[in-house]
Amino acid sequence: MDKQVILLILIILEEIKQLNKLNTFFARCRRVFYIRLQDSHIQTRPRYCRINLSVPVLDRFFSQEDPRPDFRLSRESLAVLQNLLNQERRHGWGATIETLVFLFWLACGASYRVVSRVFGMPRSTVHYIVHRVTEEVVAIRHKVIFLPKTPEHLEEVSRGFAGLARHRAFIKAAGAIDGCHIRIKPPSGPDGQCYRNRKLFPSIILQAVCDHQGRFIDTYVGWPGSVHDSRVLRHSPLYAQSSYPPPGHFILADGGYPCLQRPLPLITPYKRQVQGVGAQRFNSHHSRARSIIERAFGMMKTRFRSIFLQALEVHYTFVPHVVTACTILHNICLSAGDVLAPEDEPEDDVEEDEGEADMEAVSGAQWRDQLCAEVSALEVVPPGHDYL
Repeated sequence: MDKQVILLILIILEEIKQLNKLNTFFARCRRVFYIRLQDSHIQTRPRYCRINLSVPVLDRFFSQEDPRPDFRLSRESLAVLQNLLNQERRHGWGATIETLVFLFWLACGASYRVVSRVFGMPRSTVHYIVHRVTEEVVAIRHKVIFLPKTPEHLEEVSRGFAGLARHRAFIKAAGAIDGCHIRIKPPSGPDGQCYRNRKLFPSIILQAVCDHQGRFIDTYVGWPGSVHDSRVLRHSPLYAQSSYPPPGHFILADGGYPCLQRPLPLITPYKRQVQGVGAQRFNSHHSRARSIIERAFGMMKTRFRSIFLQALEVHYTFVPHVVTACTILHNICLSAGDVLAPEDEPEDDVEEDEGEADMEAVSGAQWRDQLCAEVSALEVVPPGHDYL
C-alpha cells in the first residue's frame, strides 16, 4: 500500500480519536451545566426531565400546564411549599422532581410500584423519596400550623366565628375542634381490633382545631379509632398545656366532647332531647360556627381523596406522618388562594355521651347557659328591617 495512503488513514484515525475525546468533554460539561442550573434555582427543566422526555406527567408539568390534575396543588401553592422546604439537592433527582414524586403519590394514593412506573425510576427510590419528603414537610409544621400569636390575630379569628354564627354571643370563640377517622391497614393479631371504630373499619384519629377560615391551628394524630374523642382530647398537648385559648375565650365542639370551663374551655351544644326555644336557637347558631371544622376536613379530603377515602398502602406507624403532611399542605393551599370546595356532604353527628372529664375539670354548663341567654335576648334590628 502506498505510504501516503497509510499516512492519511493514520491522520483520520487520530482525528476521530480527538473527536471522541471532545465529545466526552462536551458530555461532562453538559452534566456540570445541569447541576449548576439546579444549584442556582434557575426555572428550567431539571436534568431528569431533559434526559427522560417520555414521562408524560413531567412533560405536562414543565410545559406549564395546570398541575392540579396530577399533583392536586396549584403552581402558587407548589412555589410556597418549595420555599418553605428550602431543599438543596447536590445529587440525585433534584428537589423539584422529588417533591413532584411525593405529591403524585399523595394525589393518587397509588402503590410505590405504580409511581415508579409513572416516573420511570426504581421502586426503592420512590419509597425513599416519599418517606424523606414526608419527614421534610412534617418538619415545617410549626411554620404552617400555629395558634394565633397576637391579640390582633385572635380578635380576627373571634370576629370571624361571630360572623359564621351570625350572632355576637360567639365573639369569644377562638376555634372549632373535631375528630376525623383515617382509614388504615391495621396490624395483625389482637392489637388490630383496637383500631376498629364505631363504623367497624380500622382507622386512626386526627384531632384538629381550625380558625374561622378553615385553616388548621392545632393537630394531634395517632390514636386508634376505637378510642373516644374525649379521651384523645385529654391526652393531647392542647389539653395538657391549656395555654390556648386565652381566658374569656372558648373553643366550639360537638356533643362528643364534654362542656368545660377549665382546664380547656369547650362549649358544646345542648342535647337534642332538651326542650325550649332558647336552647334550640343556641344550638342553631353554635352549629353554624362549629361546622367550619367539618368543612376544613371536607376540603382536605377532596384534595387528597385517595388518601382519605381508602386505606393507605403504608405501614400504620407511618400514617400519622402522612396525615400531618396533608394538614400542612391544606394550610399552604389556603394561604395561596388554592381552595377546593368539599365534594362530600358533612357526616351527620352521631349522638354520643359526653366524655368523662378529669377530676380537676370544671363544667362549662353555666357558661353555656349565659351564652344561651345572650342568644335569646332581643338583638338590634339590622338596617332596612321593618316589623310588620
